[in-house]
Amino acid sequence: MSDSLVDMHLPGFGHGLGEALLIEWVAGVGDRVERGDVIAVVETDKASTEVVAERGGRVTAHSATVGTILKSGEVLYQLAAD
Repeated sequence: MSDSLVDMHLPGFGHGLGEALLIEWVAGVGDRVERGDVIAVVETDKASTEVVAERGGRVTAHSATVGTILKSGEVLYQLAAD
């Protein structure tokens, strides 16, 4: 059975914070992650925040480079879910 590819989105941060600056990738392309593992670190106007995996799988692509400003809901990375 082949892995299905899933787009994983930047979560919302509430309180009117609709965008964040990508400051670090913690999980690289090809890395295996489990639900709850830190994928990336982003910074909003209020604080730096860790983005965690919502499910387990293998990271197949990053959708942004460090230094990119992303809006909540944009695709952040792609996961081969298993």
